[in-house]
Amino acid sequence: MQLMAAAKTTMAIDHIRNITCCLVLLVLAAGYASPMQSPMQEVQPKPSRWLAGDHHIHSRYSIRWNVETDPPTPLIGVEALYPIPMNALMAKHFGLSWTVATDHGEAGHAKINLERAYPELVLSREVVPEVIQFYGMELNSPGADHSSIIIPYSPGEAEQLYLLESTFDRKEVYPPDPARNTEERMLEALEFMKEMKLQPVVIAHHPSRSAPGLGEYGLYQPSELRRWNDSAAQVAVGMEGSPGHQAMTLNPDGSIKPRYPRTPYETAFFKGYPTMGAFDQMTARLGGFWDSMLGEGRHWWITANSDSHRHYTEGGSDFWPGEYSKTYVFAEKNHDSILEGIRNGRMFVTTGDLISELFVTAAAGTNKASIGGELAVPPGADIEITIRMMDPNKPNLHGVNAKVKRVDLIIGDITGKAEDTSTDTNDSTKVVKRFTKRDWQHRGEYMTMTHTIEDVATGLYLRVRGTNTEQLEPERDGPGEDVWQDLWFYSNPVFVLPRQ
Repeated sequence: MQLMAAAKTTMAIDHIRNITCCLVLLVLAAGYASPMQSPMQEVQPKPSRWLAGDHHIHSRYSIRWNVETDPPTPLIGVEALYPIPMNALMAKHFGLSWTVATDHGEAGHAKINLERAYPELVLSREVVPEVIQFYGMELNSPGADHSSIIIPYSPGEAEQLYLLESTFDRKEVYPPDPARNTEERMLEALEFMKEMKLQPVVIAHHPSRSAPGLGEYGLYQPSELRRWNDSAAQVAVGMEGSPGHQAMTLNPDGSIKPRYPRTPYETAFFKGYPTMGAFDQMTARLGGFWDSMLGEGRHWWITANSDSHRHYTEGGSDFWPGEYSKTYVFAEKNHDSILEGIRNGRMFVTTGDLISELFVTAAAGTNKASIGGELAVPPGADIEITIRMMDPNKPNLHGVNAKVKRVDLIIGDITGKAEDTSTDTNDSTKVVKRFTKRDWQHRGEYMTMTHTIEDVATGLYLRVRGTNTEQLEPERDGPGEDVWQDLWFYSNPVFVLPRQ
């Protein structure tokens, strides 16, 4: 099955590469003008729905430098291979409605982003209008690892990102300036973004990639992410729950590399603690770091993405955007609504197309709240939780009709800000109900299940996860793992806040 899927993917790559070249040539031949101006179009409002996307995608403008020339010259298509329009076409092919172009580089990359990547993004919006495409970058975060910056769609988006990258990216100057690579500098950047008229969104990337062990941390410390969120709560809103580069165990023909890890976390270069069911330990560990943040009542969200550089069928370690992992945002299909949905946590994430819709609702009488929201209730109220999901009755992109075997309802207490900012546990977190197929009602491709939490006296949050495995908790990913057999989805939380 994997060999057939790999062959189909290779044909799709060749086909879409040809389409990309033809479209670009046609647009250029038609006299495409004003490459630095992205047209602002009127969008007719449409009902909100679940829209799949990816906020971490590299194009050929994620660069390295040829230091043998004087002055050094950028090496295009080395760090990552593909033109931005090709990424957008592949995203469309794999079912995405929105993407973010997130190139990164070294000294002088801000100019490359402005003068070369941005015009190509504008062109990509023209040739693939079905995909809502944001301008952004993967920031070399001062004093940390990487992070997405997602820029609001506006006539000044190119200049806005140029200002941020040239001012704050730790690798932007040569020779390196140690003053640009401190946690304080990142906090300055977040404060700066917070004061912008159009606030960007920042999401921490692969947070435990440099962590030496379970409950140990590297470039990202729990205290550091708390300070990010404290500095700019509407800008620094979350982290990658499921990081990219998930095709490391696959050969170009789709067969398994038995000695290779599932992600780059556990390699000679990064030497980090491996993912758990494709999810970073900061998310996957029940009662761990993410739960400690939610237990403070923080609006701290998780996402999933491809981190696409080079597809595994062409010698890389990546899936295409949308091919394996998806971040679903409940929004109207336009830039403003999608970004507002990301900022406010109206998201769930899934791997292997395990599900395609997820509604989690907490209700007390007629008062209701959904994913990313808050429900205010009188002390002692009973809360009815309703989970409604779509498990598509069709093959996923691997050719297998993956089925949900279990859904977990997880709750934890909200106790306020932690005195110790290095805290990475929440002892109150627990699975209050494990649903299996005997517990849910089927209506076509939808399954519905309910649970009542009685006599809620203190604040709590609830979140949902599910899997196609028998694992009660996501297990440490080992070498040679078949990623298509170990699938999970996670919701973002709903907060329940008793009030007099």
